[in-house]
Amino acid sequence: MKEIDNFYMKQDEPDQGCLLALRKLILSQDNEVSEAWKYGMPFFCYKGKMFCYLWVHKKYKQPYIGIVEGGRFDHPDLIIEKRSRMKIMLFDPNKDLPIKTIKDILRQALNLYKSGVIKIKD
Repeated sequence: MKEIDNFYMKQDEPDQGCLLALRKLILSQDNEVSEAWKYGMPFFCYKGKMFCYLWVHKKYKQPYIGIVEGGRFDHPDLIIEKRSRMKIMLFDPNKDLPIKTIKDILRQALNLYKSGVIKIKD
């Protein structure tokens, strides 16, 4: 089993189901989005450039999406915490995911790469 698959499988429910749903949602946003195992966690890249990742918050014990360049745009559901570059969106794994909001945030993040704000090697 790959490390990335092991990450998801070792999560307890309901976190596991939440993270797997988020994984599927992220990967469905664009054909150029791929998954990679970096820094001991699942990262998602756009044309090879990291744009977001999944993790479980140590303090709040909730799954979250980390947006690598989240500091470059504002969204009321993103939290900056003590990071200067990244922002996160926490999820209650016992509630339905806010799909529309997640897609909106992912679209904003991907647009940074697609528009050239974040440079990508072609």
